[in-house]
Amino acid sequence: MRVLLIEDNADLGQAVREQIADDGHAVDWVQRLAHADLGAQTTPYDLILLDLMLPDGRGIDFLRQRRASGDTTPVIILTARDQLSDRIEGLNAGADDYLVKPFDLSELSARVAAVTRRYSGNPNPQIQLGELRINLADRTIRRGEVAIDLTAREWALFETFLQRPGALFSKAQLEERLYEFGAEIESNTIEVHISHLRKKLGFKVVETVRGVGYRLGVA
Repeated sequence: MRVLLIEDNADLGQAVREQIADDGHAVDWVQRLAHADLGAQTTPYDLILLDLMLPDGRGIDFLRQRRASGDTTPVIILTARDQLSDRIEGLNAGADDYLVKPFDLSELSARVAAVTRRYSGNPNPQIQLGELRINLADRTIRRGEVAIDLTAREWALFETFLQRPGALFSKAQLEERLYEFGAEIESNTIEVHISHLRKKLGFKVVETVRGVGYRLGVA
């Protein structure tokens, strides 16, 4: 998943970026609304984490402008403003969730996962894929009583397919969802991750459509 983080506090921004990256997602972090606006116009983000008070404007205005333009990208507000009126304003402006600083980073991860599930059309964290029992909330996979461990990148890639079963993803699209701007990506990185998924979950779990890309298969 590709995430846009808009936060001007250096310490918090670094902590949030590391947390979301450790979850296997690509994070582009900006500290100005002008940079956020440019990024949102040029990159198809899956989620925006938005501070409300930025040096060059109000996050709430940025959110309203995005919604007015028809942008449906899910948004979680991260702010120190904890009044009920602030929460109501944020949600009415189009935010999907509202998290008050200071917050626990593990809670942020849980909120990110919950919002992502809602937008994928299935808020239920439990998924059955063939013999695999998948829990999106705690990131566990079992085949019978055997637990299967995935790395953060492998999980992020697998989750991308789970969110849109039947959808075809090109190699470039998968790279864009998994890696932030400036990341060094080997030419066969996606193929390597898919190979690992097949070894761990079953050869048919990811289908290759020759010349087009990849999609979720069966396990």
